[in-house]
Amino acid sequence: MQKRKQEYNFDYRKSKPNRFAKTEKQVVVQIDEDVAKVFSSSKDVNNALRTLIRIYPKRRKTPKINS
Repeated sequence: MQKRKQEYNFDYRKSKPNRFAKTEKQVVVQIDEDVAKVFSSSKDVNNALRTLIRIYPKRRKTPKINS
């Protein structure tokens, strides 16, 4: 005769977010397949984009004139 395993019923309505978990915001962006083939990880993509951000000329914010 096999012993029956006890089940644990977790009440998800009483659960709270883990206050110790990292709360880093992540954004998902879809890239084209040919671009994805060039990069092996999200870290590589982020490094490439940060390089572009550094060399890209900063734009001045100009007020929009409504005609």
